[in-house]
Amino acid sequence: MRGNKGKFVTAEEAVRQIESGNKVFVGSGAAIPRTLVHAMTARYEQLEGVQVHHILTMGTTEESAPYLLPGMDRSFVHYAWFIGPNARQAVNDGRAYFIPAFLSEVPHYLTMAGLNVALIQVSPPDDWGYCSLGVSVDVVRAAYKASKLVIAEVNPHMPRTQGYSFVNVNELDYLVEVDYPLYTFEEESATDDQRKIGENVASLLEDGATLQVGIGAIPNSTLEFLTAHKDLGVHTEMISDGIMNLIETGVITNDRKKLNPGKVVTSFMMGTREMYDWADNNPVVEMRPSEYTNDPFNIARNDKVAAINSALSIDLKGQVCADSLGRRFYSGIGGQVDFIRGAARSPGGKPIIALPSTAQAGKKTVSRIVPYLDAGAGVVTSEGDVHYVVTEYGIATLNGKAMGERAEELIRIAHPDFKEELYNYARESGFTVRKVF
Repeated sequence: MRGNKGKFVTAEEAVRQIESGNKVFVGSGAAIPRTLVHAMTARYEQLEGVQVHHILTMGTTEESAPYLLPGMDRSFVHYAWFIGPNARQAVNDGRAYFIPAFLSEVPHYLTMAGLNVALIQVSPPDDWGYCSLGVSVDVVRAAYKASKLVIAEVNPHMPRTQGYSFVNVNELDYLVEVDYPLYTFEEESATDDQRKIGENVASLLEDGATLQVGIGAIPNSTLEFLTAHKDLGVHTEMISDGIMNLIETGVITNDRKKLNPGKVVTSFMMGTREMYDWADNNPVVEMRPSEYTNDPFNIARNDKVAAINSALSIDLKGQVCADSLGRRFYSGIGGQVDFIRGAARSPGGKPIIALPSTAQAGKKTVSRIVPYLDAGAGVVTSEGDVHYVVTEYGIATLNGKAMGERAEELIRIAHPDFKEELYNYARESGFTVRKVF
C-alpha cells in the first residue's frame, strides 16, 4: 500500500463526496458494500434526488438497501436493473423504478448513464497494489470504470478471484477498511418434484456439455444427477456450491470447451463460505464481466451449451413469464434470454426452461402451464426462443412445432389436475390439438 495511505478514510468521510442529484452505483450480489450504503443513507436529510443504480443485491432492505425504506423517496431515487427481494416491495409500491434489460447489455447502459460515484467492495491489495472484485465482477467493472469517483470497501473476507477481476488502487479514489463476512446463500432441501425435474433436465445433457445454471433447488438437483457425466464445462453468469462439488469430483473438467478451455467462466458467485474460500486464488475460476459471459455470440462458441433457466409460468403458445406475477414485478430479465439464444446457436446446444407444474397461490394450487399469461405479466422469453420445457412430468419439445403441437407437448407435462382444462381451452381457441392424456 506504499503511496496510498492517504486514500484510507472512514465511510462517513468518503460518502461526503456524494451530492444531491448524483448518480450512484452500488456493488452487486454478496459484494454489496454495506458500510458505505449505510453511511450514505445516514445523510438522507442532506441529500435530494440521488439516483441509486444496481442489479441484484443480497440482504434484507434494512441490512443492505435502507435507502429503499419508506420515507427515503425525496432523498433517493432507486433504479433496479434487476429486482431482488430487498427491492421488490419498493418497486411494486411505486417508490422505485425497474428497468428491463438483458444482463449482457446492462454494462453498456451503465457506461452511458453518466455515473458520478461507484460504491464497491474489493479484496485487500497485493504487493503490486492490485485488489480483486472477488465474488462479483458482473456489471461492477463497467460501472466503476464509468464513474467519476470510486469508493471501495476493502474487506479481508473477500476472496481474491482470478480473471478480469483486478483493480489497481490507483483506480480507487477512497478506500474504507471493513471487516465483516460476505452474505452467503444456503440452498434449501429439494422436494421430490424438484428432484424429478432435475433428473429430467440431466437426462437431456450429454458428456462434454457446457453448462449454464442458476441458483436454487432445481439447478442444484440437476447437478446432483450429473455425477456420471464426463468432461462437462461451465460458461455461466453465476455459480454456487453445486458447481464446486462437480469440479472436485472430476465431472467438470472444462477440457472440451472451445472458449476458455480449462476454465470455469462466470461473472458472479453466491454460495457458502466454503465456496468463497475455494474460489480464493483458484486458477480454474475465470471471473469475467457480464458483457462477456452473457454475450450470446460468446456463449455459442462452445459446443453443446445447456442453458438451464426457470420460469414463473408458460402459456400454451410457449411464451415464458419469468419476471412478474401478473402486474406485480418479481425479478427481471436477467441473463435468461442471453443464454437461451446463445445455447440455441451452439452446435448441439439445448435451451431449457425448467419449472414445477404447479404453484401455491394462497391456499389454492394453480398450474404454472396456463392457457394464457395473466394480465400484465411480462414475456421474458418469446415463443420463438423456447426449445425444451421440463417439469416433474416430463420433457416438452416446442421448437419447430405448430401451435397445436406445442399445446399438446405442454399439456402432456402439465399436472394431471389441469390437463382437461388446458385441452379444452386449446380446442376453444382454434388450436388443432389432440387429446394426449
